[in-house]
Amino acid sequence: MNLKKSYHEEPGYKKVITSRNSPLTYAEMDMLVLSKGEKFVIDEVDKEFVSLVMYGQVNVCGEGFCFEKVGKRASTMEVVGAENVYVGKNTPFTIECVSEKAKVAIAKAPAPKYFAPQCVRAEDMKLATFGKETFVRDVAFTFPETMQSNYLYIGEYWVENGFWASFPPHKHDVENGKEGALDEIYYYEFDKPQGFGIQMVYTDDKTINEAYKIETGDAVEIPVGYHPMAVAPGYRNYTLWIMAGPRRGLLSSGEPCHQWIVK
Repeated sequence: MNLKKSYHEEPGYKKVITSRNSPLTYAEMDMLVLSKGEKFVIDEVDKEFVSLVMYGQVNVCGEGFCFEKVGKRASTMEVVGAENVYVGKNTPFTIECVSEKAKVAIAKAPAPKYFAPQCVRAEDMKLATFGKETFVRDVAFTFPETMQSNYLYIGEYWVENGFWASFPPHKHDVENGKEGALDEIYYYEFDKPQGFGIQMVYTDDKTINEAYKIETGDAVEIPVGYHPMAVAPGYRNYTLWIMAGPRRGLLSSGEPCHQWIVK
């Protein structure tokens, strides 16, 4: 099973992870790159969207709403959450670039219910530090569970020089009260062109037991299982995580054999 997709940044709109090329139930991801003054219209039936400004600034407008100058960073390497706009079911909208260039990651999921458009600004996002020692990372709760949405729950993290993330390994693939059943997509960038890391995805019974070299522009789908990742020494990583499921939030269970590390 190949859970890795690759995106090479180029002008225009690109579908990266879709319901047709992925084992995921809910989460999809597109990428959009525009130059100043360029516009792109998104109009898909029965889906909800979160448009995350990776760098640059855009206006996101539709009938009855217009969020202007969305985006507050020049690079994903800045520890600033990606400003974003939620657009609900059956609501066409236009993304217009107002900076010299902008890149937008578009997370989407099925939408049984309609929720009104919402904008999340960087100053309203919660930032935190997770982990310790060699598995510490900075985290931004970019589109948290407090925002209205059917399924989408989104954040970002930054990992330094040889460190691990999503560690100790955890999973969120069953609904049992503590743990929620949530798809996840990881999208990665590195501070240097040759930067890389390793992403693992595996289940207890090893029906899935994958490890991928990840570079800038890569994405890995996580339908089930544990999913720790590591960054090569000397490099810095940015990861966008898109989670989607009926019960939104950090609802996970750790791999039991590794829990002694955090006790």
